[in-house]
Amino acid sequence: MDSRSKSLLDIRPDIPQSHFNNAMGFDERFQNQTLRPVIKLQNFLLVEAFKNYIAKHKGAFHDLSLEKKLQFIEGAIQKDIKFRNSLKGMVIGQFTVEEYQEYISNSSALNKRMMNMVIERLKDQVLLLDHQALLQD
Repeated sequence: MDSRSKSLLDIRPDIPQSHFNNAMGFDERFQNQTLRPVIKLQNFLLVEAFKNYIAKHKGAFHDLSLEKKLQFIEGAIQKDIKFRNSLKGMVIGQFTVEEYQEYISNSSALNKRMMNMVIERLKDQVLLLDHQALLQD
């Protein structure tokens, strides 16, 4: 293992609730072994990227109801290809070379999992996004 890979793996958070077993498929194992820790590591960057996305869209997000905010998050990531690709890059950039080689073997399904995880993480933090906006006003 090269020093970059070792360094990347060393800084990742441990996720004790991640379970691994022999019945697990490749996608699920990759999700639990790589995607979950990387997305958790990149959490603050992903939140900042979304806050910037909100600002670029004139802050209309803050005037929405909670349900509409959750829909906005999902729509932003699913429909705005440029934004989605930016988020994917923030995650993929933290892969080791070996993980990247595994990822490209089934990137389409893994991208779907990755973006669903990012959407859920941002949705879980929507109140944090609102609270920070209130503090800035």
